[in-house]
Amino acid sequence: MSSPAIFVTGAAAGIGRATALLFASRGWRVGLYDIDHEAVERLRVELGANTVCGRLDVADAGAFAHALEDFVGFSGGRLDVLFNNAGILSVGEFETIGLARHHAIVEVNVKGVINGCHAAFPHLLRTPDSRVISMSSASAIYGAPSYATYAASKFAVKGLSEALDIEWQRHGIRVMDVLPLFVNTAMVTAIEQPASIARLGVRLQPGDIAQTVWDAAHWRGWRRVHWYPGLQTRLLALSNKLLPARLNRYATRKVSGY
Repeated sequence: MSSPAIFVTGAAAGIGRATALLFASRGWRVGLYDIDHEAVERLRVELGANTVCGRLDVADAGAFAHALEDFVGFSGGRLDVLFNNAGILSVGEFETIGLARHHAIVEVNVKGVINGCHAAFPHLLRTPDSRVISMSSASAIYGAPSYATYAASKFAVKGLSEALDIEWQRHGIRVMDVLPLFVNTAMVTAIEQPASIARLGVRLQPGDIAQTVWDAAHWRGWRRVHWYPGLQTRLLALSNKLLPARLNRYATRKVSGY
């Protein structure tokens, strides 16, 4: 029996790289895909024979389908996990961010995930107990000021995951998402620190998210869709469920400095 196989988008750095390292170290075949081809090629050399890499713009549906075909050829026909990790972020007042950038966030964070799920379906169908795991965000718990379009894109991922997990249950495919608060990656550390980061801090590391993806990939319990890494994130999600809407709005305003 061939080794299980995971296809990772945004594998060049941060959460994608940490996830690739973890799964490769535990005997999985790993597909390393990113718009930065040189970076994933270096990672492929580092990880060795059980990996394959390629350049991929997830917003290009045809390229995504082609990359998956190449990967399942490498993996012996298996696609145990599609990890939709690629994403982009801009922080600031909505009207100060150029419209083209808003559109780019939707292209990568929403259409990229849709492209991946659509192209991966036949390969997932042929692999027993396969699953899709996509990066959402704690900004999809309650819409986060200064992250408006990013938060909207992650709400979309959350909704898509919920719907597809119901639709694809009959096929034996699980669909999940991961909703962390701030993670210590270049995407977070490179931005001008908004009030929300100052108040909440950056408490999660890429390895924490990689471990969550590993746990989700091996989960055999109830149809669990949403995964909240870290105590702080879980408390935020719980409070959003228990508190009245006006208090959630108030808390979000206070945390974000509005």
